[in-house]
Amino acid sequence: MNDFVQRIIDSYYDDNPELKEILIRHSTSVRDMALSVAAHHPELHADTEILDNGSMLHDIGIVFCDAPGIGCHGTHRYILHGRLGAELLREEGYETYARIAERHTGTGITMQMIEQQHLPLPKKDFSPETIEEKIICYSDKFFSKTNLQHTKTAEEVRKSLAKFGEESVHRFDIWHEMFS
Repeated sequence: MNDFVQRIIDSYYDDNPELKEILIRHSTSVRDMALSVAAHHPELHADTEILDNGSMLHDIGIVFCDAPGIGCHGTHRYILHGRLGAELLREEGYETYARIAERHTGTGITMQMIEQQHLPLPKKDFSPETIEEKIICYSDKFFSKTNLQHTKTAEEVRKSLAKFGEESVHRFDIWHEMFS
């Protein structure tokens, strides 16, 4: 793990070793898959350093959220973990990784979704744009923080995304065809 990634994780998670372990194990799985996608698809010209660091930092904001099932006892709704992580990473000076954090939830959160579901997010589009953002978002869908040993099948991912609407499933299907 890169020194600056380790420093950021340590500074926010050292007082919660169980959550730190969940974060690192989940993020490592996401990183390994993202790097595998890049290795199998050199035509995408994905930056592997961004994939490596971005995967390890994409969920940095969970520490601020209330999700007792994974040891998170913060004050914010879990839907905000990407945005909160992005704010933290921006304060550290890492805009590229901030964008990954705020754009990895579901298959991205559109302004229309924010308005229709009354989500507590700024009214803007939080959909992945760069190839690295898309690969990390895609890879993240296969790994749960509640069952670290299990890698979801594409069908399991589709089923879990269906609750967010057909648009999310469709975006995943496009990525699955591109990346698998």
